[in-house]
This record gives sequence, structure tokens and C-alpha cells, in this order.
Amino acid sequence: MIQVLIADDHPIIRQGLKQILAEAGDISVIGEFATGHDVLIAIRKKSFDAVVMDLSMPGGGLDLVKHIREEKPNLPILVLSVHSEEHYAVRALKAGASGYLTKGSAPDLLVSALRKLAEGGRYITPSLAEKLALDLQSPVAGKSTREALSDREYQILRLLGQGKAHGDIAKHLNLSPKTVSTYRARILEKTGLKSTAELIRYAIDQGAE
Repeated sequence: MIQVLIADDHPIIRQGLKQILAEAGDISVIGEFATGHDVLIAIRKKSFDAVVMDLSMPGGGLDLVKHIREEKPNLPILVLSVHSEEHYAVRALKAGASGYLTKGSAPDLLVSALRKLAEGGRYITPSLAEKLALDLQSPVAGKSTREALSDREYQILRLLGQGKAHGDIAKHLNLSPKTVSTYRARILEKTGLKSTAELIRYAIDQGAE
């Protein structure tokens, strides 16, 4: 049996995932958690064959992918996200994920992905494979402004696009308001924009909100 940990802060999503995987016959969910903190505690105490995780749960995001990779280098991570491949897939893979699926994917793709990860492989869709190939051919040339942002800068850009104030962003990311302001300044410099209002509009236009 492929023993899986599920990480998502929505009970309905976790229940749905468990039902899908139970029907596969060769996959067993032996842990489910709603925060990144609990996920890290769990992988230290117990062995899993794969992790299926959302990016948007408390303590989650690309930082959690990196932390899991640091703690358990050989533990496959499948990111299952509401965010489209265009926005986060490449970043997730570079952070250490072994595969990326959107929550709009067919259930059988989830099962196939986990089986492939358990065998030591990676799971990416044909469209993502094409994007990765293009990035390898031209890692700098043609790089969009959004792709030039660091993971943290892009995360803060998204939160700004959602209309969150600096103080709220600082609390959400466990940063100081001063640090958030520093990141905001870097984003402005890289995008060539002049104000928070322009950043919010940019985030919406780029689909990063």
C-alpha cells in the first residue's frame, strides 16, 4: 500500500480526497492535517510514501515544500492547488515538489500521480513539461516580470492583489511590517511600478490575486 499524508485546511476537501484514494485500492491515507506546523511534526514521527498538500493552508505555501524537502529529502510531495499551473507549478517544482495538480483535475489523475511518485518518478502535465523545456532553453531571455520575482515577493504581490494591508500581510506570513515594506519596495523596483495601487492593479491583471 502507498501510505499518504494529506494536508489541506478544508475538511470537505480532505474527506473527498480520502474517498477518491480509498477507491484506488492500493493507496491508504494514514494522516491528515490542516496546518503546515502539524505536517512537519507528523513527518518527523512517522514514515509516509507521499504527501499531498495544498499551498494556501496556514503555514503552507512554497516554504512548507522547502521545509519538507529539507527534513525528508526522499519524501515525494504532490502539490494539489486551486492555483493554475501558470501561477505556481514551476515555483513549486523548483522548491522541491515532485508533482503539481490543480484541484480541477480529474480524480484518476490524482491516483496516477501518486502511483508514479511512489515509484520514484515525478508527475507533470504535458503543458507544464513544455513550459519547463522552454525555461531550460532560455532561462533568462523572455522571462516575464512576474517570473523575475522571488517566491516571497510573488506571495506578497498576491496578498496585495487581494487587498490586504501591510499589517495583515505581516501577520499572515509571520514577518515584521518593515520586512513587508522592504519586499514591497523590491517588487516595485522589479515591476517598474510606482505605488501600491498600481501593484494591486498589476496583480489583478496578471491573475495573481
